[in-house]
Amino acid sequence: RLLPQILKKILLKNRKYSSNSFFTVYKKNNPETSHFRYAMSVNKKIGHAVVRNRLKRQIRAIIREFNIINNVDIFIIVRNKILNLSFEEIKKQLEDLFKRQKLIKKGENDDSIYQ
Repeated sequence: RLLPQILKKILLKNRKYSSNSFFTVYKKNNPETSHFRYAMSVNKKIGHAVVRNRLKRQIRAIIREFNIINNVDIFIIVRNKILNLSFEEIKKQLEDLFKRQKLIKKGENDDSIYQ
């Protein structure tokens, strides 16, 4: 439980972020790790625990599908308007933000990222 708190403090200080109506994504390069790390925040205003946990499960499933670059820490803040979206729409919105932050690799075995 400590990792998300530490990530949140570090990433919010940096202020490298992209946002839309549904998410805010903070990014920090971290050469100390050999993989990417992420944390997410889903506010209680979004709904009861069942609703929040369903959203977190969906976002985790979406992140597993993406080919994210190594050596980066990501912090995702989920906003209230997300309740109106389907799974595919959530995936599209998150993918757009990740591409804007240059977090997704181009190919499976390619270390270059989207430009």
